[in-house]
Amino acid sequence: MAKLDTNAAWKEASGLVAANRDVFLALAGVFFMLPSLALSVILGEPQVEPGMQPDQLMAVMREFYSRAWWLILLGSLLQVVGILAILTLMRDRTRPTVADAIKSGLAGTPSYLAAQLLLGIALVGVGLLLIGGAAAVSPVLGAAAVLLVICVLVFVMFRTILVAPLVAVEGMRNPIAALRRSWTLTRGNFWRIFGFVALVVVLFLIVLGIVMLVIGIVLAIATSGETQRVIAAVFSSALTAIAVVYFCGMIAAIHRQLAGPAVEGLSATFE
Repeated sequence: MAKLDTNAAWKEASGLVAANRDVFLALAGVFFMLPSLALSVILGEPQVEPGMQPDQLMAVMREFYSRAWWLILLGSLLQVVGILAILTLMRDRTRPTVADAIKSGLAGTPSYLAAQLLLGIALVGVGLLLIGGAAAVSPVLGAAAVLLVICVLVFVMFRTILVAPLVAVEGMRNPIAALRRSWTLTRGNFWRIFGFVALVVVLFLIVLGIVMLVIGIVLAIATSGETQRVIAAVFSSALTAIAVVYFCGMIAAIHRQLAGPAVEGLSATFE
């Protein structure tokens, strides 16, 4: 059973991104930044006002998502294609072109979505039954069940984190087989993967918060109204797109380490 070296994984992830940064950032711009920006500009945000009652808040959220669901779904599909395409370029030994990588991402999207859907249905179904049963006994047990379900969700999410590279790189099209293989590959590495990803996410959120604070101050001085909102959305979407590229590099590096020599060839992609 392979053990993840997080220091090596980060160096490898950084090297992957640096090896062909322009291509990855272009793909991230098309599949992440533009959809995110379009959603922000077209849909805006739910009109939540201070002092709203819970039923009023729920009504506002229902109204927002009832008109926005199809755009959110379309944006999510594009993001899945983008992630699979980037992973294909990072890890595929056949040295695919960008067009080939996008085609591969499109071909793998149904399998990836099926894996996530199966996982979601199983976890949500069991979780709701557990919480409902515990809450029927006592509120304290209900609260404890909620915490337990959250912990299980996090555990399962990180144990199945390699589904995307398995679909993109190893060409697995059976969603159940991809889930099983990810579970096998990550055995004994949950805490390493969790700590690695969590640390990078926290650092990104700190950087994003600082950058957006500075940008917000500048925009508050120089602009106002819709212009201010759109410019802020551009910066936020761009930073998030860059973060997604590095996240792809991280899971590509984790996959390379844990999958072993059978799927090596990481550096060959750009040689």
